[in-house]
Amino acid sequence: TDRRRHGKMVTKVEGIEHPATDIHQLAKVLKNKCAAGGTVKGRLIELQADHKKKAAEVLKNNGFNVEVR
Repeated sequence: TDRRRHGKMVTKVEGIEHPATDIHQLAKVLKNKCAAGGTVKGRLIELQADHKKKAAEVLKNNGFNVEVR
């Protein structure tokens, strides 16, 4: 997580480097499961608010190795 303008929290999902992974589709799944807005910046997914636990759970269920920091 990180703080943005006006103190808003943002959850960052990074380290998804495999070229076969559709980052936009993964972002769509994460936004739906976390019920949050978000964006893709390069290979980084940003979700609005603190969704570390939920995002980690969704990524594990989709076969990714997860490290929460």
